[in-house]
Amino acid sequence: MKNPEIFEKTYTHYWQKLNAFSYTMTQDKDLAQNIVQDVFIDLWERKDDLNINAIEPYLFRAVKNQIFKHYQNNRFDKTIMEDKFEDYIIDNFQSIDPEVMDLLYSLLDKLPEKRKEVLLMYKFQDMSIEQIADELGISKQTVKNQISSALKQLREGLKDLAWLAPIIFFKENF
Repeated sequence: MKNPEIFEKTYTHYWQKLNAFSYTMTQDKDLAQNIVQDVFIDLWERKDDLNINAIEPYLFRAVKNQIFKHYQNNRFDKTIMEDKFEDYIIDNFQSIDPEVMDLLYSLLDKLPEKRKEVLLMYKFQDMSIEQIADELGISKQTVKNQISSALKQLREGLKDLAWLAPIIFFKENF
């Protein structure tokens, strides 16, 4: 990264992806841009000391760490950011990198059968709660409870993947 041309190519290639990721986490355009800018400034200033094997995971993790650091310094609860992040993952199953789909399917497979069926109908088939209730012959409240329980269980499982998710979900999307 000591070469200015390589740094510039890296900046050009990753700026938009990192900014989109940062904005998703912060919901603040200016803060998101500042965080990404800080990461690149730090990267340039420390170019002689760093030995980075894979730049993309490094950059996404650096942005995530900067976001958490910002909120920690401003006395916000880091779990709020992690929950937003997990919600994004759950809401964007279709855009997930195929390599990671296996990990997510293993989490889905841990769900009780009926709960998994309801969640898949809701998320993958875009069925409404009413449609699912009619299809399965259960009450709308039961459908809501099953979806809520499934999402809660997936959130717990996704906590282990949270560090990996920025790399996976934003790699192809932006």
